[in-house]
Amino acid sequence: MQALLSRLVSRIRLDRLSADHAPARRLAQTTDSAENDDPSYSFQGGSIGFACYWLALAIPFWVYGSNTLFFLLYTWPFFLALMPVSVLIGIAFSMLFRGGWFKTPVATGVCVIGMFWTVFSFLSGW
Repeated sequence: MQALLSRLVSRIRLDRLSADHAPARRLAQTTDSAENDDPSYSFQGGSIGFACYWLALAIPFWVYGSNTLFFLLYTWPFFLALMPVSVLIGIAFSMLFRGGWFKTPVATGVCVIGMFWTVFSFLSGW
């Protein structure tokens, strides 16, 4: 989206330049290249969100033991629905922090684990 916006702005600038200076030569059009594109943080953020989801899923097993399996047997759709949300949270924090390798996993982990434990506590009634 940002790359599209920057292309539109540069095209508007070129059109204004050519309208102001009609006899002046036109600037060469820039093409899409690796140096003009903004880096994509979505894969990194999605991977971090996915890893944090599995970490959050493993924590109840560490705390409550194998009895958690019987609880998750009936409530698995609620926890499965948290997976794409966790991936999107990871992508959002990765975009927000511009791929920071320390801030993104910490913020994603806190948010996803908090979200997971909120659902777990709500469903278990504790």
